[in-house]
Amino acid sequence: MPRSESPDDMNGVFISGTDTDVGKTVVAAGLTLALRARGVDVGVMKPFASGAGRVGDGLLANDTRFLMAAADTSDPASIVTPVCLREPLAPAVAASRAGVDVDLDAVAAAFEELCARHEFVIVEGVGGVAVPVRGRLMVADLADRFPLPMWVVSRAGLGAVNHTVLTVEYARLRGWDVAGIVLNADSEGAGGVAEDTNASVIEDLTDVRVVANLPRVPGVDVDALALAGLGDAFTASLGAGILESFLPSG
Repeated sequence: MPRSESPDDMNGVFISGTDTDVGKTVVAAGLTLALRARGVDVGVMKPFASGAGRVGDGLLANDTRFLMAAADTSDPASIVTPVCLREPLAPAVAASRAGVDVDLDAVAAAFEELCARHEFVIVEGVGGVAVPVRGRLMVADLADRFPLPMWVVSRAGLGAVNHTVLTVEYARLRGWDVAGIVLNADSEGAGGVAEDTNASVIEDLTDVRVVANLPRVPGVDVDALALAGLGDAFTASLGAGILESFLPSG
């Protein structure tokens, strides 16, 4: 049987994925909305973002804006996303090309500040776990910087088993506690036998619970900051007891 998805004293979760564009931002925002509806004070963070646009004198990523809208937060964007880069490349590559030094101490300080401000913090990674963020240092190497359990987001259809198993095993090898998997339907009416069977196969191969099967939510759009219906859809997609495991005891 899959192991428990979260320890009793957990005060956050790190959302990673099997690849880019698998829906990490939508999942992170959906969990944020679901917890806020239960009265939880949620902070959000996307430590590294690339492909950001110019806003005033600085850069701001749409993923950051979407997460901040879901959290309805007044936290400065500079601590929500301390490393924000222009080119849509792996952070290590985008930073090198821009002549930017990725300051991991500043990233850790921003995370600690958000933890002090909020009772629960949701951190969204960038790309997959083997994406480099500074030199040869990858997301998979950041378990000590973000001492949170990890959820892995995967597409729901064909290919999910291979990509998810590889991601889970590599993250574990690098010290992460992989505590849950989210299967995210990325196209309307995709369906099929793979989507019907993937959850049980993945749980059997990884010993990690599939905590949510998120359907496509019409109208949700990260670039347009469109969140309507996401919180309810995400709550409905969660397995029994998952949301309750995040709520403060007492």
